[in-house]
Amino acid sequence: MNERTGVITFQGNPLTLVGPEIRVGDTAPDCAVVANDLSRVTLADYAGKVLVIAAVPSLDTPVCDMETRRFNTEAAALGDAVKILTVSMDLPFAQARWCGAAGVEAVQTLSDHAEASFGEQWGTLIKELRLLTRAVFVVGRDGKVAYVEYLKEITEEPDYAAAIEAVRTAIG
Repeated sequence: MNERTGVITFQGNPLTLVGPEIRVGDTAPDCAVVANDLSRVTLADYAGKVLVIAAVPSLDTPVCDMETRRFNTEAAALGDAVKILTVSMDLPFAQARWCGAAGVEAVQTLSDHAEASFGEQWGTLIKELRLLTRAVFVVGRDGKVAYVEYLKEITEEPDYAAAIEAVRTAIG
């Protein structure tokens, strides 16, 4: 498996990402993750939708909490053509508990804990921590990646405006 060093840091300390670097124009790699009801989900399940995929280390951290709440608010204005997914290594039970406590209903949380399939296919798996790095991807209806942001420092928030603009462009 491909490893990339010096790409991200956690509180200034360099970490290693496992998997390829995804770029605009790439075909979105499929993967298998687990929904809050423990069902198996793949990206093929969202065919025909514009996707915002936010990879986060853990919903139980302040920045991941803020990011997911922000995307939940943004999702309400984007319409039915768009699905926002937040993927983390958190267990599905913890994700469901967090969503209930936070009132998050528009974002679907998905767990990569079982296989690390998303992390390995999307180049977001942190080797040293077995967590996902913070990254945002927008995938068009055609299955092509339209926007990519890997955060250099995983404690920083993404560029929400740029991601939402990419979604609006992908909607057409």
